[in-house]
Amino acid sequence: MDFAPFFEALTATTSLIYFCYRPADRQVLYVSSAYERVLGGQVAQVNEHLPDWLAALHPDDQPYLAERLAYAATGGTIKGVQLRLVSPDGSTRWLCLSATGYFLPEQPAQVLLSGHLEDITRTQAVLTHAQRYQAKKNSMLEILSHDLASPLALVEQMADYFTEKVAGLQDPELNQMIARMRQTCQEGVTLVRDFVDQEFLDSAQVDLQRVRLNLVERLHIVLDNYQQQQAAAGHLFFFESSHPSIYADIDENKFLQVINNLLGNSIKFTPDGGQLRVSVSQHPAHLLVTVADNGIGIPAELQAGLFERFTPARRPGLRGEKSTGLGMSIIKTIVELHDGRIWCESQEGQGTTFYIQLPLTKGS
Repeated sequence: MDFAPFFEALTATTSLIYFCYRPADRQVLYVSSAYERVLGGQVAQVNEHLPDWLAALHPDDQPYLAERLAYAATGGTIKGVQLRLVSPDGSTRWLCLSATGYFLPEQPAQVLLSGHLEDITRTQAVLTHAQRYQAKKNSMLEILSHDLASPLALVEQMADYFTEKVAGLQDPELNQMIARMRQTCQEGVTLVRDFVDQEFLDSAQVDLQRVRLNLVERLHIVLDNYQQQQAAAGHLFFFESSHPSIYADIDENKFLQVINNLLGNSIKFTPDGGQLRVSVSQHPAHLLVTVADNGIGIPAELQAGLFERFTPARRPGLRGEKSTGLGMSIIKTIVELHDGRIWCESQEGQGTTFYIQLPLTKGS
């Protein structure tokens, strides 16, 4: 019985491209008419077009697709495999692939892949714009929290100085005004930091939404945001990568919040004019992200409990920034949810380096 008319009637109005593929000889046995509407090909010539489509894949996505298809060919299921088609003019089209491998009862050694392909270019453009905005917002929040807190902390210190100087005047009204100035500054610093901390807490409480991302590209965006504000922040920011592209399966928002939070902590304990460096390197079995500064460092006796909730290692920043003691424990939780681990090395007066080790994305 020919099932093609049945499937065509079912898929005639959908933008999903349904297919059946035989890996053994790299033949498409069936493709729905959406192939013509979405990709502009001809159903009858799909096998002739296939090599050209594969060649048009982004170079980073070709080994990734091969690994995912090899897994499906063992009888596995792949979902949401995002691929980039690069046109001759340099424009990029995003596709999303889902497929399952089936062994034929009459031929147990042969497997067919059945699934669908979807054009997600518009959706991806919206998401990319939103993520760029989110990354910039989080970076700006960290920078502004320090820029706003620093003058308030300075005025608070001045209030303490004034209190000592006017003690002999015994002027209750003047003492009350100075006390009010100190309290207002403390409340302002607390308000600024509480807002940033709450953003981080809210982000951490949402379930992970992992996607395959080029960490080099994403971390570069974060550092660009800081570099553009370095004159205001009073620090120098640098980014290094061992490879042009390094991929990881991560929740972009949460993981970049971790990086922003680590950078925020580095800013707190690095004097103006100090240097902050973010690097990412790929190794045979893992990738490594580091966030380093040349600040005041962490005393040796505080390092053991650094990632505990309400850690005794919490301390105010150089400009009076407060610490909730929750940040590092949340960072550790998010990293571990990504199947990674985090640790730090620090020496007083020489700076601190945080290390995040993550598993490599399959097909990297």
